[in-house]
Amino acid sequence: MTPAEEGLHATQYPWEHERWSKTFDHAALRRGFTVYQEVCASCHSISRIPYRKLVGTFMTVDEAKALAEQQEYDTEPNDEGEIEKRPGKLSDYLPKPYKNDEASRAANNGALPPDLSLIVKARHGGCNYIFSLLTGYPEDPPAGATVQSGLNFNPYFPGTGIAMAKQLYDGLVEYEDGTPATASQMAKDVTEFLNWTAEPEMDERKKMGWKTLIIATGLFALSVWVKRYKWSSLKTRKIKYSPPAGTDTRFRP
Repeated sequence: MTPAEEGLHATQYPWEHERWSKTFDHAALRRGFTVYQEVCASCHSISRIPYRKLVGTFMTVDEAKALAEQQEYDTEPNDEGEIEKRPGKLSDYLPKPYKNDEASRAANNGALPPDLSLIVKARHGGCNYIFSLLTGYPEDPPAGATVQSGLNFNPYFPGTGIAMAKQLYDGLVEYEDGTPATASQMAKDVTEFLNWTAEPEMDERKKMGWKTLIIATGLFALSVWVKRYKWSSLKTRKIKYSPPAGTDTRFRP
């Protein structure tokens, strides 16, 4: 592939959550969810995350319940086969913006917005790629670049022509914690949120990993001590020959 077909390689950024001893910035996750709700949710779905996953991460139980109840979901068919609507609950998954792929394509000029649940894992470069893509729209395409009709130039997207236009502008959303909502800040926050949706168990996995390392280190030290204890009698053993009493042990030709 040519550089244009492959896309510009994303810059490596020092993401805090990628360190062994660090967890997600849960304040950033809450801000990223705000960006997703107000900017991304109109086209992209996150179909693998239920409302209960938000509890304890960046929402309280009451907040998650109130958010779920804003949506309507189908009930089980009644005796007459009719399906009614009910308010959402914590076990429901985040809603999709369109009923099916055909409706999604029809609303986006034939382009199918991908589901964002695993987008960080599905793209080479992960968080670096998502952040670079969201912040990589130039004011005008560079000289010599050709962009097909209906597409937008972005050097990080393979082929450099992407159906999604620039979405993030300074002050587009208002953060409840007072953080300035610059385009780069919103891109960082929503990227961290999408990384969390791809592996919501990361904090628990790291915690379990540290526990495993501590226990394994203790067991290894104990096994070394047991080995030295059990083998000490053999390691310190000396072989000595004692001839029978009254035997002449001098050399005889």
